[in-house]
Amino acid sequence: MERTIVHCDLDAFFVSVERLLNSDLVGKPVLIGGNSDRGVVASCSYEARKFGVHSAMPMRLARQLCPEAILVRGDHDLYSKYSNIVTEIIEEKIPIVEKASIDEHYLDMSGMDKFFGTWKLTQELRQRIIKETGLPISFGLSTNKTVSKIATGEAKPCGERKVDGGTEKPFLAPLSIRKIPGIGDKTYPLLRNMGISHIYTLQQMNVFTMKQVLGENGVSIWNKANGIDKSAVVPFHQQKSMSKEHTFEQDTIDMELLRRIMLSMVDELAFDLRKDGRLTSCVTVKIRYSNFDTHTTQAKMAFTSSERTISEKVLQLFHKLYSKRMLIRLIGVKFSNLIAGSYQADLFDDTLEDINLSKAMDKIRMRYGHHSVVRGFALLNP
Repeated sequence: MERTIVHCDLDAFFVSVERLLNSDLVGKPVLIGGNSDRGVVASCSYEARKFGVHSAMPMRLARQLCPEAILVRGDHDLYSKYSNIVTEIIEEKIPIVEKASIDEHYLDMSGMDKFFGTWKLTQELRQRIIKETGLPISFGLSTNKTVSKIATGEAKPCGERKVDGGTEKPFLAPLSIRKIPGIGDKTYPLLRNMGISHIYTLQQMNVFTMKQVLGENGVSIWNKANGIDKSAVVPFHQQKSMSKEHTFEQDTIDMELLRRIMLSMVDELAFDLRKDGRLTSCVTVKIRYSNFDTHTTQAKMAFTSSERTISEKVLQLFHKLYSKRMLIRLIGVKFSNLIAGSYQADLFDDTLEDINLSKAMDKIRMRYGHHSVVRGFALLNP
């Protein structure tokens, strides 16, 4: 049985949501992000992209490139609300759905041709999403995740593209190597220096040469260039949570100690999220008192893996939960409702310095272990 994989992507998602609420933004260049020049662009409209603006760009540079752009401060909760509405619409019709990020989904529709035409069904699903939410969405359909994702990119904005089985290589051949997932700012110039600009050239290369140059990542890139991708669509419900707990040798009510331990746990868990390419939208705080009474409280939030955002929520929950003024035996923090995603920073609140610090610390931790570097806010008074 030939696989049928669909990739769906909400077009300029944050901007599209803002335009639902304010029609004056339609057709105009829009930047979503923090108000400060030290912030970064979380999202931008297609009108702004024509000026060279892109997400994760420093806000100061974006405003220089497109001075007439309208700046809108983002609303995580609002975007998460619309993201969940779209997810519910999709899951109502499709049994296997992977929420790849706040605005992306993979659908495994293999075998559904027995009952429906998958192309027609996907078209109808897309029209339903547009009708019920007012949000533009594009999709690509093929035999695997890589080709479908690239097809979605070719279908944008607000379009659809089908790549039949057996036509993957000719579809990919004329496209820029930039279109291949996994070719980023480091790999792209390396391949360009080798004289490789289009996927066709990668298709003609020997896989062993790619491995010599780029290691195992070279093999992965070669496979993707040739339309080969056996990765499964994994429902995001499969890993539901991750957590850490700390049991004290002596029961305590030392608020500073409790704060430092909670923030240290958040720091570790947030790093684990980013390392695994995941986001959380629900955090739980757990307290066990000296008499073994155990209490928990939780709160929903927008999908994130930002220590700053999660830490603020954890401290709020702790102060809400800690009401008995008794000695504490155990404290714990749990992240749940996990999805795949690389939206690693709170681009509405974190500055460029915050984001660069997270990236630098993650790089050190990946090489030397988590405890090789520790954030100051987990050690010192705020």
